[in-house]
Amino acid sequence: MEFDGKVAFITGAAQGFGYAFAESLGADGASVVIADVNSQAGEVAAAKLRDQGIKALAVACDVSDSESVNAAIAASIAEFGGVDILINNAGLHLTKYSQPFHVLGVKDTKALFDVNVLGVVYCTLACQETMTARGGGSIINISSMASNMPGSPYGVSKLAVRGLTIAFSREFANANIRVNAISPGLMATEAAIADLPNDMVQNMINVQQAVHRIGSIDDIVNMMRFLISEKASFVTGETYRVSGGAMQGI
Repeated sequence: MEFDGKVAFITGAAQGFGYAFAESLGADGASVVIADVNSQAGEVAAAKLRDQGIKALAVACDVSDSESVNAAIAASIAEFGGVDILINNAGLHLTKYSQPFHVLGVKDTKALFDVNVLGVVYCTLACQETMTARGGGSIINISSMASNMPGSPYGVSKLAVRGLTIAFSREFANANIRVNAISPGLMATEAAIADLPNDMVQNMINVQQAVHRIGSIDDIVNMMRFLISEKASFVTGETYRVSGGAMQGI
């Protein structure tokens, strides 16, 4: 199995992209940590994975709280011996956060940046020591096509994720830790479909994209698997768009 012996810590993994990442890596031999602020949903997700024969641990983790992150990483190390793969997937992303800054307001803007930006910082720093001790690792950050033309608090937060990807890739290079990001376009996740107006979805698919279909979770999983694999051993500090050739952000 390609990822046999590896340990993956995945934030926001109780559902959506995060759960799909865990399922894919676990099916290929990795031990997976379901880190989610919703601890009950995390336990359900981990149980489903264990039913498939996957080694899975659920940990409560609020990525906006550095102490919560450190405790979750410590629990993962105690259970599996360390962390080799970090996927910073947790994020706030509803259309609420795509309003102008003056409409969203300071309180909600801070909450957005605490999760989407500082959450990446906290989790990455918390994994540095164990990855270094294990000879290196791979970190994947989830950005967004909204970062390409950031006209909202959400887009700016995801632009910051791309900046963190570059900064951490250079900071951790000598420890053999690669850091890359994926920038999804319009994807057929339950949250996206429920949140976006249908006319906007259709315009993206039929007008903005070169590939006239909605993206699937598997499209993002496939990119993730490539970036953490040895096939991408010469790739770090990069953000890969997976958007069907969309011309602009969403």
